[in-house]
Amino acid sequence: MTVSLILLAAYVIDRIVGDPRRLPHPVIGMGKAIHAVEQLIRRFFTRPQSLRVAGILLPLIVVGGAWLLTAVLLWLLSLVSPWLVWLAEAWLISTTIASKGLKDAGMAVYIELHKGDLPAARRALGMIVGRDTTTLSSPEIVRGTVETVAENIVDAIISPLFYALLGGAPLAMAYRAVNTLDSMVGYKNEKYRDLGWASARLDDVANLIPARIAALLLALCACLLQLDWRRSLRTVRRDAHRHPSPNSGYPESAVAGALGIRLGGENVYHGVASFRAYMGEPLRPLEPEDIIRTSRLMLLCSSIFVCLCAVVAWFWIGG
Repeated sequence: MTVSLILLAAYVIDRIVGDPRRLPHPVIGMGKAIHAVEQLIRRFFTRPQSLRVAGILLPLIVVGGAWLLTAVLLWLLSLVSPWLVWLAEAWLISTTIASKGLKDAGMAVYIELHKGDLPAARRALGMIVGRDTTTLSSPEIVRGTVETVAENIVDAIISPLFYALLGGAPLAMAYRAVNTLDSMVGYKNEKYRDLGWASARLDDVANLIPARIAALLLALCACLLQLDWRRSLRTVRRDAHRHPSPNSGYPESAVAGALGIRLGGENVYHGVASFRAYMGEPLRPLEPEDIIRTSRLMLLCSSIFVCLCAVVAWFWIGG
């Protein structure tokens, strides 16, 4: 029962508490560690070829360090009491999940759109996306929000729970290190093309299975919420591979198909326009309520998956 209860407790903690600002968050520590290791590497590796080699070293140090520190912490707590280990595992795993934060971020945009305050909605969206939001129309704000919530169903919920099931808090924390690395150095620009390539590839590999699981679960959730699950699956088969990411297209296309909307199109990053392949069909215009529908899909999908993980832990791992 222990693993099952830890997973369920971690998810409940995240749904209720989220990420309190007053408590230290492991991801902040990971970000500081990544920055420190990057600076150290750049002191000793300056040429492009050597940076590509160091690109392998960076995730080995950061991801391996996250796993090791978590495992050592749990081992030390086990010397005191198994109860401390279980409580620590539940809390640590909860910090790798962001269902409440994802819902809150989407609703912050929806509230401003509902009030008709476009500048405030743009600012709220700008807090969670990298694209330029200063001139976006209401439908484009909705698109950006829906895309972000849909994409992060994998990164912020399914993948952390998947790795927590396989390896407890140490592996869940290692995954969060992978994801944080990708968000910080996994860019194909001049600065990170050589140093960040391995981090970006590792993130792609880590999310490969969870992204496909998410697409199937989203179709199931579409059925349960009386949305079009058949169109959701068709859209995944047709459009998921068009996304520049090998994984993000799966949840985005599943949501687009379920809602009967089209995602993708032109985004602007630091003044440079970039076109992202379309996902879904524009059967109707985008509207603010699509943010609520996407949040419902996300929350139901995450609830079903954590229950599945608990069942698997009970029968396969033996509790």
